Order: sequence, then structure tokens, then C-alpha cells
Amino acid sequence: MSEPTPVERLDRLRSSIDNIDAALVHMLAERFRCTQEVGLLKAENEMPASDPSREARQIARLRSLAEDAHLDPEFAEKWFNFVVAEVIQHHTQIASER
Repeated sequence: MSEPTPVERLDRLRSSIDNIDAALVHMLAERFRCTQEVGLLKAENEMPASDPSREARQIARLRSLAEDAHLDPEFAEKWFNFVVAEVIQHHTQIASER
């Protein structure tokens, strides 16, 4: 059996990337379903939309996971901050609709 050509290797790698992207989108959708429930619970109980102490714990945890996975911890933190900003916006919107 011959070695795959560079184009074949590229196609395989891109196929893997496409599958990973699809999995990430589905995981994010599930995460947002969970955070929507959190937002409802917070709104029903007049709790603040953000929880800075939890966010700090999560950042430390994700930075550690990123290091273990050989991923830039700064990137992991930026990703988390981006997601949390969206979640807080959703929580604020849910609270204002109640």
C-alpha cells in the first residue's frame, strides 16, 4: 500500500477538523441549554446574572486543563470569557423578561 499523497492527507485532516467543529457546535448548544436553565433559576430566585467567584474558579480550572492538554491557557481563558459574556447577557435578558 502506498503512502497517501499530500492532497489525500490534507483531505483526511480537513475531514477530521470538520467533524470536530460539528462536535464543538453541538457541545456548545448543550452548554447553552444548561445555562438557560441556570438563568431561569437565577431569575426566579432574584439571583445575580453573574457569579464572579465561580467564574474565577472556572478560569483556574480551565487554564489547568488547557495546560494538561497542551493548549494555550490564555486561549482557553479568552474562550471562556467570550462564552460567559454571552451567558450573562442571556441571564440578564431572562431576568428582565420576568
